[in-house]
Amino acid sequence: MSAATTNAATETMEKSTSAPAVKVVPRAEWLAARKELLSKEKEFTRLRDELSRQRREMPWVKMEKAYRFEGPDGPKTLADLFDGRTQLVVYHFMFGPGWKEGCPSCSYLSDSFDSAALHMAQRDTSFAVISRATSPEIEAFKKRMGWRFPWVSSFGTDFNYDFHVSFSKKESDASKVYYNFAMTDFPSEEAPGMSVFYKKGGEVFHSYSAYARGLDILVPTYNLLDLTPKGRDEDGLPWPMARVRHHDRYSDGKLVDLKKTSA
Repeated sequence: MSAATTNAATETMEKSTSAPAVKVVPRAEWLAARKELLSKEKEFTRLRDELSRQRREMPWVKMEKAYRFEGPDGPKTLADLFDGRTQLVVYHFMFGPGWKEGCPSCSYLSDSFDSAALHMAQRDTSFAVISRATSPEIEAFKKRMGWRFPWVSSFGTDFNYDFHVSFSKKESDASKVYYNFAMTDFPSEEAPGMSVFYKKGGEVFHSYSAYARGLDILVPTYNLLDLTPKGRDEDGLPWPMARVRHHDRYSDGKLVDLKKTSA
């Protein structure tokens, strides 16, 4: 990110502190509007439940290729990442070999992974993160961020390329790359995504993958901000997540003292 781009994003963020235009009404009128919106929210919930059902009924693909990942405890196979459970959710984190740090937007999502993984394990589901950065690079950044979830390196394997979250130099030099199930423009050689796997009888199957806006559901911060009058407050930014920083890089005085909130 260039200094000019950062300054533009900062200026826009400063302007976004103004209150949104809003109509102030008596409580009875507010209640009527709330009930009208509630009916739409209930319909959305029903549609989401139906979409989730259809997602569960997606056909599977048997994983034929043997991938060898590297982690702090040595080499791991895809089957090893299940950790004794039958389901595995993998987050494809944008972090390439030689990068000084992982993607800020992926880090934004990852700040919630540890607590989610704890509860997912109770539902026979393991969670892991995979990146193409080397294992030492991953471990150094993971320590800096204070994360505990399993994170392995796919460096030297086809895994990222097979799941279309890394692009070869030839692909990157072309006008478009294959991402999110279509040819599209993408500004990096690494991309975010998530994939789901199932293990049955010693065999591993791929059941689902999502990319781009399909990852919104993984961002609890967005889900909470969507409930507020200002929402995500990203209009006018150079790109939607221009405001996002690594959680140890915010320097605008708006940091929350977690010790006070937990006291």
